[in-house]
Amino acid sequence: MVQCTGEMQMASAEGPHVMSVEEEEQQPTQSNGQLTNEKTIHPTLRSAAADQSLSARSDGGELALKRTRSRFADEEEAHANGQATKTIVSFSQADPGDPYNWSTARKSFIVATSIATVLNSTFGSALPSGAITFIASSFNITNQEQLVLPISVYLLGYVFGPLLFGPLSEAYGRKVIMISTFAVYTLFTLACAVAPNWPAFLIFRLIAGITASAPIAVVGGLCADVYDDPVTRGRAMALFMAATGVGPDIAPIISGFVSVLTWRWSFWVGLIVAGATIVPLLFLPETYGPVILQRRAQRMRKETGNKNIFAPFELEKKGAKQMMTVTLIRPLRMIASEAIVLFTCLYLSLVYGIFFLFFEAYPIVFQGIYGFNPGVSGLAFLPRWTANVHIHWIVPMLAGIPFGIGFMLIFMAFLNYLTDAYEIFAASAMAAASTCRSLFGALLPLAATPMYDKLGVAWASSLLGFLSLGMAIIPFAFIKYGNKIRAHSKFCQQLREKKRAEAEKHAQSAPRVEEEVRLAEKA
Repeated sequence: MVQCTGEMQMASAEGPHVMSVEEEEQQPTQSNGQLTNEKTIHPTLRSAAADQSLSARSDGGELALKRTRSRFADEEEAHANGQATKTIVSFSQADPGDPYNWSTARKSFIVATSIATVLNSTFGSALPSGAITFIASSFNITNQEQLVLPISVYLLGYVFGPLLFGPLSEAYGRKVIMISTFAVYTLFTLACAVAPNWPAFLIFRLIAGITASAPIAVVGGLCADVYDDPVTRGRAMALFMAATGVGPDIAPIISGFVSVLTWRWSFWVGLIVAGATIVPLLFLPETYGPVILQRRAQRMRKETGNKNIFAPFELEKKGAKQMMTVTLIRPLRMIASEAIVLFTCLYLSLVYGIFFLFFEAYPIVFQGIYGFNPGVSGLAFLPRWTANVHIHWIVPMLAGIPFGIGFMLIFMAFLNYLTDAYEIFAASAMAAASTCRSLFGALLPLAATPMYDKLGVAWASSLLGFLSLGMAIIPFAFIKYGNKIRAHSKFCQQLREKKRAEAEKHAQSAPRVEEEVRLAEKA
């Protein structure tokens, strides 16, 4: 049995202000010299008389709260029948605890901090690119296939990490996942800087990659947590995507120049950047609505002694079986059952794989053909047919501009589309996309040297262009058939049902609270 309980009356010189405990979320707090209350509506299946009331009176200029309890026939009947009376906690439309209602400054801090973690993650992915010849010399590595492993094993961590951290952020909240994984990433970036041998270095890179994948999977869901307006959310996602592109672009430049001193300085720089980021990250608030309500319910149970106050999240099935069979496999289920997720993964995987293949193509083209040193070659981008010793180096270098534009536009469009389509499941959808594209990003560079040796620079690059052209039909298919696809999506149907139920709860609870306030004022 689910029941709303309690009311609160506060008396002042201006007359009584009555407030249902269904509205009350916290004890009164002092803000700007005024006594304020955070409010939330606790929608219930039925309205009943109060189980608990707080009366306040002014005595000698001090506010005294007196707690009184009363029981009513319907509650006694419920207990007689062995039924528990439950109060369900949810956000009201103007609830200051709802991340949608937070200030612009607070949202900006959240987005800026989370984007900084993404920048660290992608920056770390390409750090060995400009330093690989120095790393190979230090560890006496001569096998060309092994030279791609420092980047590939990091991206292999991107394959497995999102499958774990995306769903876990939907079970335990964004904050704990973001902070804990970034702390481990920072630690193993340090480990890479002091790695004693090649196997240890690769293991450290793998662990760093696994933990660095958390922001990639979680930040999209975090943006959906704090922005309900698609336009504003899209702008935040654009910044997120810019961070994913900037990191791999500047890392080879930095590592290429500092590695002249020692390749270890590449990772010392990464550690410095991570250390500067972890400070604001510690102040990141929880943004996941279900977890915020869960903590409210826990606090209210402690404050009131009422053990039957629950958040909707607490009423869901829990346990190891639920975690393993539902939560953690959600990204895989979305790949298998959601056409939007599947085709988004295919397109982004190819684009991402080509992007990281470029880090192997830089030395082949600009060091092999044009004789650049590692630092200067990091400034270049992948050429096409213009990569020829008789053609000036600026021509193939400029070919990176249209690719970079296309890369960013594709990622911004598709990741925004996933976030808008799946909302509270956005972290799992992003985890699915991250896993697939990271798999391609880890494997495709392994084919770079053999492909360029066998086909030559011109045809190898053209092959990648033809594959990209074939994938270009996917966004146009989404434009034409997107509504039909979403209409048959189980996850989208679940979201629509959830929104409908929440709208009905707010519509039902608001008149009831107003009536209770009116009756209390009369009393």
